[in-house]
Amino acid sequence: MVSSEAVANYPSPPIDRAWLTELTQRELRRFAYGHPRSADLFARAQDSLIGGVPMPWMMRWAGGFPPFAARAAGARITDVDGHDYVDLCLGDTGAMTGHGPPAVLAAIAAQAGRGITTMLPTEDAIWVAEELGRRFAVARWLFTLSATDANRAALRIARQVTGRSKVLVFSYCYHGSVDETFAVRDPDGSTVSRAGNVGPPVDPGETTVAVEFNDPGQLEAALAEGNVACVLAEPAMTNMGIILPDPGYHQALRELTRAAGTMLIIDETHTLSAGPGGCTAAWDLDPDMVTMGKAIGSGVASGALGISGESAGRMLAQVDADYEDTGGVGGTLAGNALSMAAMRATLSTVLTADAYERMIPLATRFRRGVEDVLNEFGLGWHVTQLGCRAEYRFQPAPPRTGTEAYQEADSELERYFHLHAMNRGVLITPFHNMALMSPVTSEADVDRHTAAFQDAVSDLLTVPGS
Repeated sequence: MVSSEAVANYPSPPIDRAWLTELTQRELRRFAYGHPRSADLFARAQDSLIGGVPMPWMMRWAGGFPPFAARAAGARITDVDGHDYVDLCLGDTGAMTGHGPPAVLAAIAAQAGRGITTMLPTEDAIWVAEELGRRFAVARWLFTLSATDANRAALRIARQVTGRSKVLVFSYCYHGSVDETFAVRDPDGSTVSRAGNVGPPVDPGETTVAVEFNDPGQLEAALAEGNVACVLAEPAMTNMGIILPDPGYHQALRELTRAAGTMLIIDETHTLSAGPGGCTAAWDLDPDMVTMGKAIGSGVASGALGISGESAGRMLAQVDADYEDTGGVGGTLAGNALSMAAMRATLSTVLTADAYERMIPLATRFRRGVEDVLNEFGLGWHVTQLGCRAEYRFQPAPPRTGTEAYQEADSELERYFHLHAMNRGVLITPFHNMALMSPVTSEADVDRHTAAFQDAVSDLLTVPGS
């Protein structure tokens, strides 16, 4: 299911920013009052953790400090203060399976008893490679601990095979913490470092060409230089909301890369929401390489890189390339037995075609619930759905590029809606307004969000004295 549309065809009522600030402060007070144990742990953590959290992005939760998790199971999280949440964030796709699927837990426990990491292959690795090959129609596979690792390996292989130095990405993309991808297209057409990029090893303009998504002209011009080893692309952008490709864009992308001798890498880490084979299968894409991570191990550190038969042949024909030792591809824990067991159990029992038949209609229910609220209150915002993933934004028309989405972002509204939902027992991803459905998410879970969203919109538009 792919859908993106503006909801109302009339002007949205203006947002009273002073009232929005007051509402946000009210929700912050409610959150702090209801989460004393999390507040204490956050204060204690300031002495040992950077920013009081294991990773700085955990500071992005809207309450000023995050709820500290006590337990996660299925589509629920319980925090240390005893609050139970409907989890529509799902580890920002890492727990797309739901937390702790029983079949995966059993496989993990069994494998842990037989060995966690040995530097030796297991039969599970063959099964997973065969299954991913079936789903994505890509012949050869290697395994990593994350999609970031898979993307790094893909870039190295592309440079090695093509003998070219540059990587092409789309402005405001996200491919994990890969250095080359923190680049955007400047208004003057040059490639510059994205604002906030931390310690780039070199100016991204030296390694990367950034163009706008959905602009075949920019893509063709960049590839004409003859120095681009690969295009690294999500089939639909997901970092700045869901940005869907224009009709025919992927055909143009594939034709232009082939004509230029440039490899095409499709990153399916988030777009696995489209179906069992991601957008690659759903849209009949034909990449040279495909990468993914997060969901395929049900939360156990996992990643995969698929390589077409032709590309694998070119890769292995270069006998001077040392993929086994010093070449910079892989790590000691990559392809470990525990990760492979988790991936096999996930693909065979959890993220199945039958599961998607249930998950995608739930995302449609989410989208329609939000649309109904927007129509009820005359808000011309839009909602986009990609399979079992859906997201709303505060503009009338869906953006076509990452730059448009970045420029139109409204952090004040985002924080209010995230905080309001969290105070009513619903978690959506803290980075944007994304909701993801798992195989164990229920219609009642979706409706709980719709009710909270309706209350949030009603409060926002009910300005005292107006």
